[in-house]
Amino acid sequence: MSAQRFPYDVKLLVTVDPWAELAKHTAARIALGRCGGSLPTAETLRFALSHAQARDAVHSPLDTVQLAAGLAEAGFSTVTVASAARDRTEYLQRPDYGRRLASPSHVRLVAAADKGADVVLVIGDGLSSRAIARHALPFVLELRPLLEHAGLTLGPLVLATQARVALGDEVGELLHARFVVMLIGERPGLSSPDSMGLYLTHAPRVGRMDAERNCISNVRPEGLPYRAAAHKLAWLLDAAGKLGATGVGLKDESDSARLATAGEGRLGG
Repeated sequence: MSAQRFPYDVKLLVTVDPWAELAKHTAARIALGRCGGSLPTAETLRFALSHAQARDAVHSPLDTVQLAAGLAEAGFSTVTVASAARDRTEYLQRPDYGRRLASPSHVRLVAAADKGADVVLVIGDGLSSRAIARHALPFVLELRPLLEHAGLTLGPLVLATQARVALGDEVGELLHARFVVMLIGERPGLSSPDSMGLYLTHAPRVGRMDAERNCISNVRPEGLPYRAAAHKLAWLLDAAGKLGATGVGLKDESDSARLATAGEGRLGG
């Protein structure tokens, strides 16, 4: 009966996209093929899986206890704070709450403040706790020796939940930091549910604008690797120190500087 009903190979119904060879070189959804006027079932299922992973990345809570333990084992001191958003629903509906500290966290940072460090790292869950859980520790381990080489002091690492980028401004101001760097989970894409962003701000204080920051995006092994991101951030810190500012006035020329250094090395050899 089944042979009479389906007297052909179902695989022959799928029309392969001529760009299929190019799909091997990108995670973007290209060359998916078609089955009649629709996507093949396998691609439809992959899309549903990616969509579910993106939703999970947004809604899954960050395990700050585990992250703090990993950082402590690596020799970092940490302080855990929370934004004024009381839960995930409020965080998503009221972005302004995610930009300011809850009162108990404000008090905790005031008590933790000292003479101030050159750099304070704020590690916030943002819109992808998965990104922070996976990438924050290995990135910080790559960054630490670069800061030490540059003679920059590092303050306590601040772990922040229900956090938006601007939360780092208040944290940096309370800790009297020269620079604040916000490590935060970026909005998930269908091929990148675990992308981490870095936001550098000079002289952080409440009220800083996004135009006063520099951003390094898509930090993850499949995007910008940890070591490359750490070197880019170290270059920006050095340039910002000389300029006395971050943001639109500070252009990222780290790649040009790296190529020039490599060229000098070859000529010298």
